[in-house]
Amino acid sequence: MKQGHVLLLALLFMFLTGCTTTPPRDQGNLCSIYREYPDWYEDSLQMQSEYGTPLHVAMAIMKQESSFVADALPPRDYLLWVIPWGRVSSAYGYAQAQDPVWSEYKGNTGNGGSRDSFDDSIMFIGWYTTGTQRQLGISKWDTYNQYLAYHEGRGGYSRNTYRGKPWLMQVAQKVQKQSEIYSAQLKQCRHELEDERSGWF
Repeated sequence: MKQGHVLLLALLFMFLTGCTTTPPRDQGNLCSIYREYPDWYEDSLQMQSEYGTPLHVAMAIMKQESSFVADALPPRDYLLWVIPWGRVSSAYGYAQAQDPVWSEYKGNTGNGGSRDSFDDSIMFIGWYTTGTQRQLGISKWDTYNQYLAYHEGRGGYSRNTYRGKPWLMQVAQKVQKQSEIYSAQLKQCRHELEDERSGWF
């Protein structure tokens, strides 16, 4: 009887862990990411079609925010430096979207979805960067400033809060560089990805 319970628990664990998509093996190569997860390429194309945000920009932001971990959470906050006291923010999932802005996204678009779903998260990034371009005039191709506005919020960006955070500006430079690398890689494998995609239909 005990063996039956152990087997049942093992199967349940395998089922639950199987439901979560593991992060890509080679996160530094956009071609490898899309080869490993072809659905992500399709989702990214749909985002680009709807919002006009380049694939390489959105994916560079996502990589920085969550390392493509579906249920990523921000660091813990501590009381008196030692007692765990919740999280530093309500950010969650692939896009690290916080509760208020995710609710705004759902309200404005009518999309339900989940922050631990890749397709919903990439659409969120497209929606957010589009709003940033509209409100702040930052090009969707300007990964550096788009990331700063994404991290600080549009209000914070407008107040130049990032200027007091040299570390954040370094991170934004890193995201910009990653998007440039992704863009170059995508040019090398675009035909291959499109050929594979055409075989799905």
